[in-house]
Amino acid sequence: MRAVVLEEFTGPLEMREIDPPTPGEGQVLVRIHASGVNPLDTKISAGRAAHARVQPPAVLGMDLAGQVVETGAGVNGFTAGDEVYGLTGGVGDLQGSLAQFAAVDARLLAHKPTTLSMREAAALPLAVITVWEGLVDRAGVRAGHKVLVHGGAGGVGSVAVQVAAAKGAEVFATVSAARMPVVRRLGAVPIDYTSVPVERYVAEHTGGVGFDIVYDTVGGPVLDASFEAVRTYTGHVVSALGWGTHALAPLSFRGATYSGVFTLLPMLTGQGREHHGDILREAAALVDDGKLRPLLDGTRYTLADVADAHRSVENGTANGKVVVDIEP
Repeated sequence: MRAVVLEEFTGPLEMREIDPPTPGEGQVLVRIHASGVNPLDTKISAGRAAHARVQPPAVLGMDLAGQVVETGAGVNGFTAGDEVYGLTGGVGDLQGSLAQFAAVDARLLAHKPTTLSMREAAALPLAVITVWEGLVDRAGVRAGHKVLVHGGAGGVGSVAVQVAAAKGAEVFATVSAARMPVVRRLGAVPIDYTSVPVERYVAEHTGGVGFDIVYDTVGGPVLDASFEAVRTYTGHVVSALGWGTHALAPLSFRGATYSGVFTLLPMLTGQGREHHGDILREAAALVDDGKLRPLLDGTRYTLADVADAHRSVENGTANGKVVVDIEP
């Protein structure tokens, strides 16, 4: 099969002919139609993501959408011909999705939303699982909550806005002025973070008491701002990028709580993989109910163009999630 292989960190991504995998017990062989590109993929390629535990040579690509070809022993719920999507590889020792086929743990898969194309479905898994683990699992988002999403027009942020709104919350999102119409269409009240300080938007939108949930998708100083924007006592801050050094005093003085999200854990450890499949099934229901849609970059890439796809993500020139077409 054709695959794009990272032979060494910082080296070029090379097209190779490699042996196709055979599904083992509990695995599903998937013919991959589309592979989502995430910022983490570019960091892995550059050797700046030790937490992903990738050792070259490796096939990268975490998100996929495709069709079941064959199932291994002990697999229930999937049969040949099923259209599926999932966050299935590209980290640890798991083969990624920049290849024509992958043998993946069936627990990491779900049936593809019927209303999405393969390209659209491949744009969702990492983002929606990251969001769900934060907003639903950790923070318990529900109707009546005021939710602030930092980076509301980004890949994770745009999904967070939609999931929070689908759960009945009142949603606000920080964003640049140019991207304010995007988050407004998604169902959030936009806040221009370049011109409106934290204390002002907290006062304006919460009467000064703070947001029930703050979801940080940016990290760094934005996580510090999240500690200042959360509600006293009952508020909860969640971050998908809480990897720096931060003063906890602003959070502690509010008696609020914090959770970190590390979406790769089930793939790296083997623990909790069933829950990823459960989340994807819930997300598919939201999609088919018209409550969730990925923001997709319009540029078409193939396996031969993976370097260009990575470059567009790394340079920040993509307008939505970048997806590589593996099979037409």
